[in-house]
Amino acid sequence: MRILNWGVDSAAAVTEDLYQCVIDNFGRPDFWGRYLSTIPAVSEGLTPEEYRFIQNQGMKLMPIYNNFREAVGARAGSVAARNSIFKARQLGIPEGTFIFANVERFFDVDADWIIAWVEAFYRSPYRPGIYADPDEGPFNEAYCQATAMSNLVREQAVIWSAEPEPGTTTKRNAPRQFTPSRPDCEANVWAWQYGRDADECPIDTVLMENRLYRELA
Repeated sequence: MRILNWGVDSAAAVTEDLYQCVIDNFGRPDFWGRYLSTIPAVSEGLTPEEYRFIQNQGMKLMPIYNNFREAVGARAGSVAARNSIFKARQLGIPEGTFIFANVERFFDVDADWIIAWVEAFYRSPYRPGIYADPDEGPFNEAYCQATAMSNLVREQAVIWSAEPEPGTTTKRNAPRQFTPSRPDCEANVWAWQYGRDADECPIDTVLMENRLYRELA
């Protein structure tokens, strides 16, 4: 039987007010996805104090890295990976944790970038994740090209799928079946953002397999 864990992600910092909003309207998350960098009008970067707050509530952290404009070329992939690893170390995120690159639909993305991202993580104490849309945009083709070119991508990368979107739910009413969209090739799709932009609180709702949850910080 597949064990699933339920959580949320947010571009906004996890304050007491936001946490209580989620508790009151959705239930207690097992984990919280947060961005590692501040990007004006896009995301508030995680702080050590916020990370401690997340841990003190008994939740795990799902780290997300989005401080890049496109995902094209090996050099850019390597730089993004090194920067995300540096940020994770700076925040005290434990070794072995997956860090998810946000290459969702609005990014250009190619196989060289994906391979470089994964290879840089393979040489680090952290592990490579990719948040992406397998249905729309260039990710599906780029990822399958990357897996054909590199066994490391196929073996090491874990995908957090942004599709389909049946809509946000409470923890109790989350989908019983784990049915994220997948690339048209072999892929480790272990997480699914099934609901986006909740009305009650500025969060998205996420399901992940327990094998990923166990590897979070």
